[in-house]
Amino acid sequence: MAVRSSPLERSDPTDAPENGAPDAPDAAEPRDTAGVVAPPPLIYLAGLVVGFVLDALLPQGELPWAVRWILGSVLVLAGVALLASFNTAFTRRGTAVDPWKPTTAIVTTGPYRITRNPAYLGMALLYIGITLLAAAPWALLGLPIVVVVIDRMVIAREERYLERKFGREYLDYKETVRRWI
Repeated sequence: MAVRSSPLERSDPTDAPENGAPDAPDAAEPRDTAGVVAPPPLIYLAGLVVGFVLDALLPQGELPWAVRWILGSVLVLAGVALLASFNTAFTRRGTAVDPWKPTTAIVTTGPYRITRNPAYLGMALLYIGITLLAAAPWALLGLPIVVVVIDRMVIAREERYLERKFGREYLDYKETVRRWI
């Protein structure tokens, strides 16, 4: 296995890449991102769209007024509040919100004291609230699939990345705070 030298360690200028560009990262070297399968909001949105199509194809049912309007509104507001608090907590720590950008800090304040994934929990609450407000109960059938995709293809990858990057600090946090609630 060849050891690559950094551009600063090169003593021979003829050793530089021909086009003057920095070396490409070694294929065995992991990128400084979680490598999630897709942006999580798009995963939830895709499930919601499929759910609404399913709801349009199946027989319509009635939702009680209180379930539709009160519970639906409360869930939408709770989801939005969790998403806002997640965004605020990340911004205060100066770390990226986007999962395709490097994480620079572990956030353990705000909603992160209760759940390791307040954004995904917030999106799930928002998903349920939207389906209730839209009186589209069949659309709820897509949520378990979305949650499995988020859990296995997003959260699991993020956790492996954070363990690799932060080691014991993240492992200690994982031991004290649950993944969902």
